[in-house]
Amino acid sequence: MQAAPVRATAIPSFTDALRAVESLLMSSGQRTARRNAWTSVLEDRRRAKDRFEAQRVLDQTTTVRP
Repeated sequence: MQAAPVRATAIPSFTDALRAVESLLMSSGQRTARRNAWTSVLEDRRRAKDRFEAQRVLDQTTTVRP
């Protein structure tokens, strides 16, 4: 008796499913604009975090000295 062949099909992730829906609903220009906007948001968050950290370091150095 021979075993049935096993099919290994990957279950798409939630992100993959969202991208598939996005590609159906949006033109490529809209997708590019949305991704560029999200990249800008992430970059702004990174800069804000860096500014906050720099301010914290400056505050520590000014309060340590007499």
